[in-house]
Amino acid sequence: MTAPAVTLLIPTWNAGPEFPEILGRMRDQQLERSFEILIIDSGSRDGTVEFLRRQPVRLIEIPNSEFNHGLTRNLGIREARGEVVVLATQDARPADGQWMQRLVDCFADPRVAGAYSRQIPRPDANPFIRDRLNGWVATAAAPRVQSVANRVEFDALPPLEKLARVAFDNVSSSVRRQIALEIPFRERRFGEDLDWAHRTLLAGYSIVYEPRSRVIHSHNHSMWYEFKRIYLDHQNLHRLFGVHTIPRWRDLARCTTGGGRHLFRVVARDQSLGTGSRLRWWMRAIPYSFTQNLAQFLGARSVAGLANERKVYRGIDRLLGRGV
Repeated sequence: MTAPAVTLLIPTWNAGPEFPEILGRMRDQQLERSFEILIIDSGSRDGTVEFLRRQPVRLIEIPNSEFNHGLTRNLGIREARGEVVVLATQDARPADGQWMQRLVDCFADPRVAGAYSRQIPRPDANPFIRDRLNGWVATAAAPRVQSVANRVEFDALPPLEKLARVAFDNVSSSVRRQIALEIPFRERRFGEDLDWAHRTLLAGYSIVYEPRSRVIHSHNHSMWYEFKRIYLDHQNLHRLFGVHTIPRWRDLARCTTGGGRHLFRVVARDQSLGTGSRLRWWMRAIPYSFTQNLAQFLGARSVAGLANERKVYRGIDRLLGRGV
């Protein structure tokens, strides 16, 4: 049999009742080249595996204890038969039939190592999540080609400009398989995509943001989950790029107040909210702003903090466990 030109790789774990419809949308993509679907399930117990065994996909099963955001994707890339590997999460719903084709088209340029999609919040996304996603580069309307002239040029950039330059998001992305074998993802609790993009750009390749490739994706997570995610995110960002958005304790109060005012305005502008919902979200604005800013502060400080604070951050890391 002729090998497929593209492999769609999806890690799954208790994918939930919406997954069959999402997989159907992925399977029905209008791709000009042949493609296969490869799924790595890490111990689902909700019927996901039983469902997948009845589908026209290649299924690899691993214990949940072996899942890692970077290493599991490496396993899939090694097993893939396509020259381009599209990476998607189990809850990334294609917005149309051209989602995958738009990503694959980016690889016409041999210098392109990866490409990633635009993310559109779900209709039920709460106002705080919609506001946060609006600030992420993977929701922008304009296409972008990211590259780095050399390490000296990159190292001279301010931390947040470094982050913008290497943006990449494995919610919906794609990689050239040969390059991803040469520059594999690393073992990470969080942020394996940014780490890979950083190293790939420094190796002389480019990455494309293609907003015409669109997925519908967002989560209404709890405040605790958001704290955990942001803590790990800023721990990672400080290690990679020196990002430290809230460097001092006294900055925490200022940023919490400013963030709370911003969220008040976000809720006030949201025409989809009724009076009761608007009041409830206004009441959450300050606590939400505080936990988000505290997570940014502690995440970066856990890497850059003083020696006498290290026991505290080791305790936080143990509490957070494997990551998100």
